[in-house]
Amino acid sequence: MNKLSSSAVTTTWLAILLIVIDQLTKYWANTSLTLGEPMAILPHLNLTLVYNYGAAFSFLSEVGGWQRWFFTVLALIVGTALVIWLAKLPKRWTLEVVAINLVLSGAIGNVIDRILAGRVTDFVDFYIGSWHYATFNVADMGISIGAVLLIISEFWLKPRREKKAQSTEESV
Repeated sequence: MNKLSSSAVTTTWLAILLIVIDQLTKYWANTSLTLGEPMAILPHLNLTLVYNYGAAFSFLSEVGGWQRWFFTVLALIVGTALVIWLAKLPKRWTLEVVAINLVLSGAIGNVIDRILAGRVTDFVDFYIGSWHYATFNVADMGISIGAVLLIISEFWLKPRREKKAQSTEESV
């Protein structure tokens, strides 16, 4: 049996599905919303089309254009590392596997925007009073949720499993 087919790489259909959802929602935002004009959805939640030429929280958005390629290359490196990580994991749905797929989908979803348009389309605007969180998109949600799940998996669940396995070995 092929080693890749017995690894968690086979779970990347989840990342692909989320990339498609991300791109469809960005297409909808670009064709249905007016740049900078909020559309109220719920209390504390608007849909507001904005373009991000930098990274998270518009980091490096005003530095002359080189950041487009820097963040593209960085995301491709991270995406490659995540696929390699999945290739080393067994073919099983674990929190770690789901988290890696979420981060992978977000990285690739935003890279598609950077390559095709030179910027990332954001449209989810959460606010309280006059304070607005950074506007974001489905890819950003994948990265954020995936990162939190990876932290939980790697720093809380995995050490607990290892400790339990160690105590089982000692009692044998």
